[in-house]
Amino acid sequence: MIIKPRIRGFICVTAHPEGCKANVKEQIDYVTRQGKIDGGPKKVLVIGSSTGYGLAARISAAFGSDAATLGIFFERAGDESKTATAGWYNSAAFEEFAEEKGLYAKSINGDAFSDEVKQKTIELIKQDLGQVDLVVYSLAAPRRTHPKTGEVFNSTLKPIGKQVTIRGLNTDKETINETTLEPASPEEIAGTVAVMGGEDWQMWIEDLKAAGVLADGAKTTAFTYLGEEITQDIYWNGSIGEAKKDLDKRVLDIRSSLAEKGGDARVSVLKAVVTQASSAIPVMPLYLSLLFKVMKENGTHEGCIEQVYGLYKDSLYGTSPLLDKEGRLRADLKEITPEVQGEVGKLWDTVTNETLSELTDFVGYKSEFMRLFGFGLDGVDYAADTNPDVKIKNLVQM
Repeated sequence: MIIKPRIRGFICVTAHPEGCKANVKEQIDYVTRQGKIDGGPKKVLVIGSSTGYGLAARISAAFGSDAATLGIFFERAGDESKTATAGWYNSAAFEEFAEEKGLYAKSINGDAFSDEVKQKTIELIKQDLGQVDLVVYSLAAPRRTHPKTGEVFNSTLKPIGKQVTIRGLNTDKETINETTLEPASPEEIAGTVAVMGGEDWQMWIEDLKAAGVLADGAKTTAFTYLGEEITQDIYWNGSIGEAKKDLDKRVLDIRSSLAEKGGDARVSVLKAVVTQASSAIPVMPLYLSLLFKVMKENGTHEGCIEQVYGLYKDSLYGTSPLLDKEGRLRADLKEITPEVQGEVGKLWDTVTNETLSELTDFVGYKSEFMRLFGFGLDGVDYAADTNPDVKIKNLVQM
């Protein structure tokens, strides 16, 4: 079939297998050019490994440190009549490139919140790897079924304690708009924390440790975003922020548990980038379009792979980790400089429909969004007949 993008709101419901493969290859090539990560991981579990920062973490470990990787994700396969999700194609491409280099790469497709996936992961580690020395937690999901109680929780993107009206960008109409959000209820806040907080990360580490599949000195990290003043009403001070604060609380117990055998646990703060998750947050398309413009002009713009490779090299396995006073690893410092935020703030207050193309890099935002789904990559023949039914060779389907 000829595969074309079909966009509905903040999601593209089609994906291009060759385009996704080209996107994965570009990230691998970047890591290869940067060189090896001194003292990097050798056996890595990435929970949420198919897109965005999780995919970049798997690529950085494998091609920056020759690591064996086990990836966990929840993606949809394609068939003769419809495309798979982008994450499915990304994972198929990653495994293909890893195999070409002689690297171990297997994947589990299932609900990472479930006990069944956790136990299958432990079995596979015992069978193939023995133990892992790094666990990356990069799960982004709108809902979670609690593995112990069966209760279903949903996450929300709302402010806390007050109604908030924020500027945004209608990406379909390409116009500046305003969105008014009602405050989250206590139940909505609790649900968001249950989905996006640190409980599941802690459950993973507890289960892995109890099963004896964490190596001495093993590290773990979970990714977060803090942001600055423009995004804080909807992000850090909102329902999603409560979930991120829960990560900060739970990491202390995880760190203490791993320290018994020389290990460590850290929350890693990464910069704002275009991901399937961030595109759903009302404030982010406009903020990202402005941020891209400012950081590109400053020569400091980075995407997922640059951020995560730098996190590995400078902090997770660096001799002088970039830590804030709360003990988080920081890879977002170029975004939050007063100069960058000051310029973004000025543009935020002045951009209009008429000046959108002049004052923002919405073109760059759109390009990055389309690339998430494998569209707009150089060297890909999008007019060619393409088979959407791509297999993942070493997949365990749950």
